[in-house]
Amino acid sequence: MGDSKFLRLPIGNVELDITNPRIAKFIEMYGTDITAEQMSLALGAGETPTEGNNTTFYSLRESIRTNGGIIHPIIANQQPDGRCVVIEGNTRALIYREFVKQKVDGEWDTIPCMVYEGLAQKEIDAIRLQAHLVGPRDWDPYSKAKYLDHLRNAKHLTMDQIVDFCGGRKREVLDYIAAYNDMEEHYRPLVTDDQFDQSRFSAFVELQRPRVKQAIINHKFSFGDFSKWVMDGLVFPLNMVRQLPRILENPKSRAVFLKAGAQEAMKVLEVPAVVDSLKGVSLEDIAREVSRRVLGMTYSELQRLRANVAGDENAVLCEARDNLTQVCKDIATDE
Repeated sequence: MGDSKFLRLPIGNVELDITNPRIAKFIEMYGTDITAEQMSLALGAGETPTEGNNTTFYSLRESIRTNGGIIHPIIANQQPDGRCVVIEGNTRALIYREFVKQKVDGEWDTIPCMVYEGLAQKEIDAIRLQAHLVGPRDWDPYSKAKYLDHLRNAKHLTMDQIVDFCGGRKREVLDYIAAYNDMEEHYRPLVTDDQFDQSRFSAFVELQRPRVKQAIINHKFSFGDFSKWVMDGLVFPLNMVRQLPRILENPKSRAVFLKAGAQEAMKVLEVPAVVDSLKGVSLEDIAREVSRRVLGMTYSELQRLRANVAGDENAVLCEARDNLTQVCKDIATDE
């Protein structure tokens, strides 16, 4: 990758990147003559603040207005004809454009920019991946998956190349691509474009667990049925997807699930005696006991679990791991 130079580019000379994965859906709908209004929708202008680390268009805009500018320069690729196309920072460039148009007080005619010259597509992909898949300004998971699918199936990058670019594990990348394709094939036909809810993508990531897909098939359901469950809120919260094998296996819990959802169905499967005996035990004591038992596992117990990787016992252990990981992240966050 060549050297870059820091410039303050006239905002009118900066072209927004219509190949950005978050904008691709709008390109598919409206063609390449996408308007600034459509671009702002694609970048999240119509969103309300959500939980997590993703910054909404509105909150970012107010932060830039208050601070009189951006902290992180955008990144642009200068074409042979002199045009500078944004490859990272479309939202910030759009905000500057709006401020100029609306005559907002401040210096918005030029924008801080790191400019490269003649970057190859491979280098552009590397910058995007670093900035949005492992960087501080994450895309939402659906947009990540859409871009990974684009790199794999349109750009024909190898899995090793994609993993090298963005880090992580090959299995995780494969699951994201498969989840994106399942959501597009089975969920999108059920809703209109304005009803399409990208936040439900995590349900389709959970669907990639082999035991979940197998349970759906074994009980004569389809992935279209699964998508309908997600759309109708029967699988809520979305990590309840991993409980579907247990729910569908039991006729009573299956019937309750199809009428009232996963949370009610799980009540059918609870063992009252066990649940009651643990009600008075603190979470701290339960965690200590789990740690003690895990550390005290024998080799034969480990081998038994390995012999049935897709079994219910392993699924429960992995679920506990995921929940503990999430609560530890929540505890450590400043928000």
